[in-house]
Amino acid sequence: MQGLLILSVLLGAVLGKEDFVGHQVLRISVADEAQVQTVKELEDLEHLQLDFWRGPAQPGSPIDIRVPFPSIQAVKVFLEARDIRYTVMIEDVQSLLDEEQEQMFASQSWARSTNTFNYATYHTLREIYDFMDLLAAEHPQLVSKLQIGSSYEGRPIYVLKFSTGGNNRPAIWIDTGIHSREWVTQASGVWFAKKITQDYGQDPTLTAILDNMDIFLEIVTNPDGFAFTHSKNRLWRKTRSLTSGSTCIGVDPNRNWDAGFGKAGASSNPCSETYRGKFANSEVEVKSIVDFVKDHRNIKAFISIHSYSQLLLYPFGYKKESPADKDELDQVARSAVEALTSLYGTKFKYGSIITTIYQASGGTIDWTYNQGIKYSFTFELRDTGRYGFLLPASQIVPTAQETWLALLTIMEHTLNHPY
Repeated sequence: MQGLLILSVLLGAVLGKEDFVGHQVLRISVADEAQVQTVKELEDLEHLQLDFWRGPAQPGSPIDIRVPFPSIQAVKVFLEARDIRYTVMIEDVQSLLDEEQEQMFASQSWARSTNTFNYATYHTLREIYDFMDLLAAEHPQLVSKLQIGSSYEGRPIYVLKFSTGGNNRPAIWIDTGIHSREWVTQASGVWFAKKITQDYGQDPTLTAILDNMDIFLEIVTNPDGFAFTHSKNRLWRKTRSLTSGSTCIGVDPNRNWDAGFGKAGASSNPCSETYRGKFANSEVEVKSIVDFVKDHRNIKAFISIHSYSQLLLYPFGYKKESPADKDELDQVARSAVEALTSLYGTKFKYGSIITTIYQASGGTIDWTYNQGIKYSFTFELRDTGRYGFLLPASQIVPTAQETWLALLTIMEHTLNHPY
């Protein structure tokens, strides 16, 4: 084991991967609005190079920040001097990354079929794209692979279409991995794809859904960012586009949609993790979905999957106003969360984005809802912060299994309540 660890460290050094030795994740507990505002001041101190895993929201909502080793002392002094409580959630980020790499290295194998594919480990972009080809080849009557665009760096953007025939039928859209570091989402997407092929014709609920509707599943929504999390920086969140006039790279693809674009809850600073981009749909990864949705014109449910925090959210994020369908969306979310919790007891909160987490403008499901897609939901999968974006691979399958029950609840409601 020790040898493998040394090997992974050496490999990291050789490949020029970003080093997170000594970085800590602090969980900050804010008592009141004044403390929320004080922590927001930290966001503006660029020299500290802080990475907000969970940004400042309302009092009582934890704030998680990855703090680079050279900044730890300064941040702790800042908080202590202002009587703001914090705990160390992750003592050393690199040690979790080393464990993750070791696990991937030990689980590496080339799958000849989707039955021998390892769903309980994290995979590279190439492995996920190969998996898609295998699945489509094994189930040609049910699965096809569509290319809906190319990423900024020229990678194909693929969507799996699950259909039992017919033209332009009502459809359900699911995407995972729009924020590239949220690895449990892409891994869950792979599991969902296999699950659909296994359960069609076996599970009456899914069979009824697919006999009447199509399902589109985009597993790697941000391929450039995802490739970068494997090659250079495991904690990369954004796209990889260049911004003229700045040396900072990438746009937050969940602040780039044309819904309240540029309002509060997104940054105009290209160096920020929540940089919204120069204009709405500037990112080809976002524009590809926008064009697809507009061309299709019959998508009835749109579900975008993130991690972490254990939340199921519906619009709006950019304004306090409730959506016209709030009561129904709330009831569907409650049923979905109950189904999810029934498997392993995992607790989820649900509600509108702005009331449940924080104000965020330019988000995916606000745009889809404004396009008339009533059943627009966002998940934040496991966990609540113990591992954050570095969820151990042992939790992939349980996470996907419980989330599937919630997805099925939303999809069945969409089938039974046509509009």
